[in-house]
Amino acid sequence: MTTYSVADAKTGLPRLIDRALEGEEVVISRHGRPVAELRPIQAQRATQNAATYEWLKRRRAQRPLVRITAVELLDELYEHDRD
Repeated sequence: MTTYSVADAKTGLPRLIDRALEGEEVVISRHGRPVAELRPIQAQRATQNAATYEWLKRRRAQRPLVRITAVELLDELYEHDRD
């Protein structure tokens, strides 16, 4: 983990963003205290997307199977309306 002051971050933000994208842990400090960190957003989204996908897969596996197509279901619905 590399720490940079707010002044360094202001003057070299593009460089710090590049370092974060390369995997370096970039922390910005004010008066010697860490106040912010830079990290790539894609990695976080990919992790969230994977977790969401796994949740959906588990959810789908728990649902009972429906043995009727959408067309057949609509036909049945409309048959009841015609009666």
